[in-house]
Amino acid sequence: MNDHDRDALLAAAVRLRTDGRPEEARQQLLSLSAAFPADPEVAYQTAWVHDVLGLEAEAVPFYERCLDGTGLSEEDRRGALLGLGSTHRVLGQYERAVEVLRSGVERFPDDGALRTFLAMALFNTGEHHESVQLLLRLLAATSEDPHVRQYRRAIEHYAQDLHETM
Repeated sequence: MNDHDRDALLAAAVRLRTDGRPEEARQQLLSLSAAFPADPEVAYQTAWVHDVLGLEAEAVPFYERCLDGTGLSEEDRRGALLGLGSTHRVLGQYERAVEVLRSGVERFPDDGALRTFLAMALFNTGEHHESVQLLLRLLAATSEDPHVRQYRRAIEHYAQDLHETM
C-alpha cells in the first residue's frame, strides 16, 4: 500500500467515524494501523475511534504510539493529549491522567478543555484546592456571563488563595 492509498483510506475511515459508523471505521483503522504501525496520524485516529466506541483500554496504546516522537500536527497532538489523559481518568488511572493532562497544559496553556480535564483528574486524586483554582481561573478568563465578568478580578484574586476571606 502506498502513501496515496493510505491517505484515501484514512480519510474514508474518518468519514465513517464522523458519519456515525464507528465500528466500520474501527475495522478500517485497525487494518491501516497494521499496515502503517509507525504512522502517528493513523494511530491517533485509531485511538479516537476506540474512545468513541467506549473501548478506552484499547485506545491507550494507540494514543501512546501517536504521541511518541514527531509527525503529529500540533492540533492532533493537543487532541491526543486530551484523549489519553481523559481515557486514563475514565479507566480510574487518576495519577497517570494528571501526568498526561499536566504535560498537555504545559504545552498548550491556553487550551481550556485540557485545563478542565486536568481539574477533573486533580479532583479525583484529592487535589481539590488546585482543581477549584484551575476552574475559577478558567471561568474568570473565558466566561461571557456579564455577572461573572463583573467580578472577574475578585474571582482571579481569590483563586490564588481560596482560604482568604479579606
